[in-house]
Amino acid sequence: MSCRHNEQRDNRYVNVSRSQETFSSRWGMMLAMLSMAVGTGNIWRFPRIVATNDGGTFLIPWLMFLVLWSIPLLMIEFTMGKSMRAGPMDAFGKLIGSRFRWMGLWVAFTATAIMFYYSVVTGWCLRFLIASFSGEIPDAVPGSFWGGFEGSWQAVLTHVAMVVASAGLVYRGVRGIERVARVLLPALIVLLIVLVIRAVTLPNAHIGLNFMFTVNWADLANAEIWLQALTQNAWDTGAGWGLVLVYAIYARSREDTTLNAALLGFGNNSISLMAGIVVLTTIFSIQPDAAGDIVGAGNNGLTFIWVPQLFAQIPAGQYFMAVFFLALLFAAFTSLVSLVELATRVLVDRRISRKRAVLLVGAGGIIFGLPSALSPDFFNNQDAVWGIGLMLSGLFFTFAVLKYGARRFRLEFMNTEHSDFILGGWWRYLVGFLFFEAIVLLVWWLSQTLSSEGWLASINPFSAWSLGTVLLQWGVVLMLFIWWNRRADRGKMI
Repeated sequence: MSCRHNEQRDNRYVNVSRSQETFSSRWGMMLAMLSMAVGTGNIWRFPRIVATNDGGTFLIPWLMFLVLWSIPLLMIEFTMGKSMRAGPMDAFGKLIGSRFRWMGLWVAFTATAIMFYYSVVTGWCLRFLIASFSGEIPDAVPGSFWGGFEGSWQAVLTHVAMVVASAGLVYRGVRGIERVARVLLPALIVLLIVLVIRAVTLPNAHIGLNFMFTVNWADLANAEIWLQALTQNAWDTGAGWGLVLVYAIYARSREDTTLNAALLGFGNNSISLMAGIVVLTTIFSIQPDAAGDIVGAGNNGLTFIWVPQLFAQIPAGQYFMAVFFLALLFAAFTSLVSLVELATRVLVDRRISRKRAVLLVGAGGIIFGLPSALSPDFFNNQDAVWGIGLMLSGLFFTFAVLKYGARRFRLEFMNTEHSDFILGGWWRYLVGFLFFEAIVLLVWWLSQTLSSEGWLASINPFSAWSLGTVLLQWGVVLMLFIWWNRRADRGKMI
């Protein structure tokens, strides 16, 4: 297809108004996007998943799915945002028709629902950073500080503080987000490098390094390792969340979609590797006999119970603990900012002024995040429901490309004068495989919600973790969105 036709096709959608901000440069855009992608999933979930899935063996499928899941899905999101210049709901409508806007609305709502409890997590990071400096965390009783903080009024205050801070930054616009990313992301990388150097110089650090990078080839026959590797790519790169789509709205027209998606994917996973080295080397160096119990304590237990105990046992441990929680706070905060920006963009697309939209999102974030701040059970329920919901979001993105036509999507939107997608005809097969991966992930995670106590327990809609609670909440949201979409198509709603 000629460049002239591509340019005409681009102009149909990419007609950006002069009043709309754009990132000042590729460097600024990539820092903002990478700061969005790098979050707590990289620093607290990745080390735990590596440790519970045979260490270095896990890294093989994890790297494979970076290429087979994360980067292709990031390409789709980046291309849709840059080409449609609209948030998820309107981007889906422009690409495959207005009657499918409910799919984009699902993508946006799922990320927003995660925002409601992710602000609580960001608040935890802030509180532990303060405690690291003040020395409040006791050395002798693991979990005593965490037990007194989780679900308390302090958790509410830190939750509110993080929502206000992130909304305040989004209020300043995309250039404000870019300026902060230019500071926080390099700072995060420097902090992780400091922690890596300290971790690998601990006595017996080689035990953790050997565990993390030694491959047991026979264990690659274990299907669960592959499913966990695919899941980790789905959760820690931001692929399929709609966040890259929103940031790509502000990309300059000459940005290279393919290159940027690859840089984002490899950059994100590089930071995950650094975090894995820090955590696993420290665990195996200091308490190798308890390594299984530590990594089996879950995300919260590993980070907020055991990490303080581990750092307490090394020279100048309080300061390195502060560095760890500062890095974790930077990662969590920049991801929270992108979640607030996504929700704000959806309202802006509905012709609400940006300033008013930010205020509405901020107020909603505070109110709807309170239950997760006060109740660990409610937090765990929402984390399960909407974490699995991301698999459906990824499925919808892939469906949109297949419906539009994978080859047509590539030729009209990806292969432009500024971006020439190198896979050519293989793209359609890759998108088809993406669709298959999304279905496998969705079915597998839904199967994990089945209870060993039988079907009655599995379909209990009021359980914190059950198939019933997932399907009930999904069903209510999807029915409302489809109903709204039909009404909107009849001109009865905006």
